[in-house]
Amino acid sequence: MTEETNHNLIQLLSAEFGDRVSNVDEPYGLLTIETTKDDIIALLTFLKGDPRTNFHFLTDITAVHYPERANGLAVIYHLHNMVEKVRIRIKVFLNTQAPNIPTASNLWNGANWMERETYDLFGVLFDGHPDLRRILNMDELGVHPMLKQYPLEDPNRVDKKDEYFGR
Repeated sequence: MTEETNHNLIQLLSAEFGDRVSNVDEPYGLLTIETTKDDIIALLTFLKGDPRTNFHFLTDITAVHYPERANGLAVIYHLHNMVEKVRIRIKVFLNTQAPNIPTASNLWNGANWMERETYDLFGVLFDGHPDLRRILNMDELGVHPMLKQYPLEDPNRVDKKDEYFGR
């Protein structure tokens, strides 16, 4: 049933948004699409409000940092149609130098906290957010800890030196 539902959803999104929806894929049956930050709110509004889609539940908003890509910061939305038991993942790739995207907090109240978490951990700025501030880390923390900009280990650790391991 999921394959048929995904196929119908792909047809519907292609008819409604055309080439503004790209890189359609179905890893493990989860429909995954990409769009731009200019089209994300229109797409989310359509998926939530259209009776043919019924994606009323926002499961999560998060991000992934791909440091090797030019547009290396992906904001990822997971939506769920509880009636038909269908999920969709939407990716929006942003430039890491200007990671701005419109807020979805006016569509889902729960997006408020999810966007604050994504801002705190990845530095994504949600334009129009009512209270964009840190939620997990200290206010004084000058970095966003989930960005892959830092070495995995402290190079000054003495217990990790090769000479201690016969290397």
